[in-house]
Amino acid sequence: MECGPRIEDGSIRVNGTELNKEKLSNDTVRSIFGVVPITEKMKEARLRWFGHVLRREEDSVAKTALKLDVLIVRPRGRPKVRWLDRVKLDMIDARLCTADAMDRTKWNTRSGKADPATTRDKR
Repeated sequence: MECGPRIEDGSIRVNGTELNKEKLSNDTVRSIFGVVPITEKMKEARLRWFGHVLRREEDSVAKTALKLDVLIVRPRGRPKVRWLDRVKLDMIDARLCTADAMDRTKWNTRSGKADPATTRDKR
C-alpha cells in the first residue's frame, strides 16, 4: 500500500483515497480497498487444494498422504487443529461434501467466493 503525505487537515491520502485522521477499523479499510481478510483467502486455498487432491487417481502421492494414518500418542490437553480437521470445518461452512469435488463447477463456485483481487486493478 502506497502512502502519500499528510494533507493540511491531518488526513492521509493512500492510493488516491483520502483517509481521515479518525480511527478506522480494519474492516472499513478492507472495504475501501477491496481486500478480503487473509483467513478467507486461506480457506479458499485449502478447499481448492483439497478438491484437487480428491480428483486425483487413487495411487497418487497426494491422495496416499491424505489417507495416511499415523498412530502417535497426542499430548494431553486440547488437541491441536490438524489440517484435515480445518478443511472439514471449511467444507461445512461452504456447504460442500467430498462427493462434490468431482463436480468442478459446483466445488469452485462454493469454495472460491473470497477473491475480489481478481477484479481489482493489480498494479
